[in-house]
Amino acid sequence: MQGILRRYAILGFSLCLLLSSAAQSQTDSAKAFKANCALCHSANGSGDSPAGKALKAKDLRSEEVQKQPDGALKTVISNGKGKMPAFAAKLQPDDITKMVAYVRGLAKAK
Repeated sequence: MQGILRRYAILGFSLCLLLSSAAQSQTDSAKAFKANCALCHSANGSGDSPAGKALKAKDLRSEEVQKQPDGALKTVISNGKGKMPAFAAKLQPDDITKMVAYVRGLAKAK
């Protein structure tokens, strides 16, 4: 009986660590998006902010953006495109990967 309880305790602890890590990475991505992207793309990714409208920023929730492969989105975030600046010097490669996942989530929240 004690062995079973120990296994459940270990499983529960592991699950808490996993969920905490996933929540932290999502929070970090949200903060990074707000700090680097929301000015032009808006908090919801629509691009309807005053700066976004002036720059004709893409709606990140659109099919045009969402159909792009992850690698293409990473390249745009890293190197910039058109009036969008490059973020490779500001964000780590892992953070850029997380940003792509965050952008994918914006379409689901639409």
